[in-house]
Amino acid sequence: MEALVGLAPDLVIGWVTGNPAEQMETLEALGMPVFYIEPRSVEDVAHTIERLARLAGSEPTGRQAASEFRDGMVALTSRYSERDPVPTFYQVWDEPLMSVNNEHLIGQVVELCGGENVFGDQHRLVPRLDDEAVLAANPEAIIAGGMGEENRDWLTHWEQSPNLAAVTGDNLYFGPPSLIQRPTPRLMEGAQILCDKLEQARQKRGAS
Repeated sequence: MEALVGLAPDLVIGWVTGNPAEQMETLEALGMPVFYIEPRSVEDVAHTIERLARLAGSEPTGRQAASEFRDGMVALTSRYSERDPVPTFYQVWDEPLMSVNNEHLIGQVVELCGGENVFGDQHRLVPRLDDEAVLAANPEAIIAGGMGEENRDWLTHWEQSPNLAAVTGDNLYFGPPSLIQRPTPRLMEGAQILCDKLEQARQKRGAS
């Protein structure tokens, strides 16, 4: 906190559910302007880009970036959303085991890719699970994120369950978390990767 105060920023961007409220309140009490963001949808991401660009004095750049993001996500939706659904488990974390529901931005990306989120109807945005719940849901594809950009350790865990549909179908995939798990313009790149993985699962059906 002391280091941040020493920098005397013109603007602090706060993540509503990701930053402790006490910290943000302290910064506001110190006179720092705080702009809160919490993108929950594809349109929220685009709108946030525009709002941040307005605050930064770079509106033309922001409008262009938001427009390209919207167009790209619409194109992905048109291409993949009506394809045969793939029951999918997206793993956000391992200990505790966590996924997302259909209201979460990641869940929306799974849907636009033609995936069927096996935990989409959970009440919590980021539900906590156990291995038994995943085995019971028996997803056809598992996509795991994580902390590292090339960390496949979580997939190794599921390989120990040979009767799992995602294992028998060889549909265990890694998704770079910086592209899929962060609400930034790069989500479009992450969505394309996720769509490609689910399309691979569909193609393997035809080959079996």
